Amino acid sequence: MSRGSGGGYDRHITIFSPEGRLFQVEYAFKAVKAAGITSIGVCGKDSVCVVTQKKVPDKLLDQTSVTHLFPITKFLGLLATGMTADARTLVSQARNEAAEFRFRYGYEMPVDVLAKWIADKSQVYTQHAYMRPLGVVAMVLGIDYELGPSLYKCDPAGHFFGHKATSSGLKEQEAINFLEKKMKNDPAFTYEETVQTAISALQSVLQEDFKATEIEVGVVKQDNPVFRVLSTEEIDEHLTAISERD
Repeated sequence: MSRGSGGGYDRHITIFSPEGRLFQVEYAFKAVKAAGITSIGVCGKDSVCVVTQKKVPDKLLDQTSVTHLFPITKFLGLLATGMTADARTLVSQARNEAAEFRFRYGYEMPVDVLAKWIADKSQVYTQHAYMRPLGVVAMVLGIDYELGPSLYKCDPAGHFFGHKATSSGLKEQEAINFLEKKMKNDPAFTYEETVQTAISALQSVLQEDFKATEIEVGVVKQDNPVFRVLSTEEIDEHLTAISERD
């Protein structure tokens, strides 16, 4: 018998339990939560913003080397929640895939195509015993040629969906409840509102006020579709604006 409630069905990734569950895939979702970080993404009318916690585990670490935000191309960003080591292999493969796409078709890889590629890859990992699923939920953001600002979320099971706003990680459900209220009437957020909604959602579910060094913010805007990570000064301005507004 296995240790948990798996009844031996969690020994092998490709075996269904009698209830039709894949325990190893469920454990991958738990691994994402076990990282103890909450991430949030919000899609506005002309921009997309993702925010995540930045926890530096050791005082001797160089803060600039700790990140969950990765540029895939100049125009596509990825926010990884979960195991950063797993995320880095995914990111390097995604960069290769995006470069290959650009070379083959002569235009930049669209957001949904990258999200589908990540999801397809994750799904294949649930079928083969030689690869464990990656303990990562990836949010992909960019500006689509036709649809405008786009935000996709891909999980270890191989699901991917486009979102108006979403969350992943430790307090995912609380954040989603908060965002559902905020996005109820389909508000067309400006760039500032998009960033501040994402940050205040994170503050609300974690019930703490952040310093600018404790969060990371990645954005893309319609008028300048380059993926950018905000500097601490820019984050500080938004935090000030939020505290003044409240």
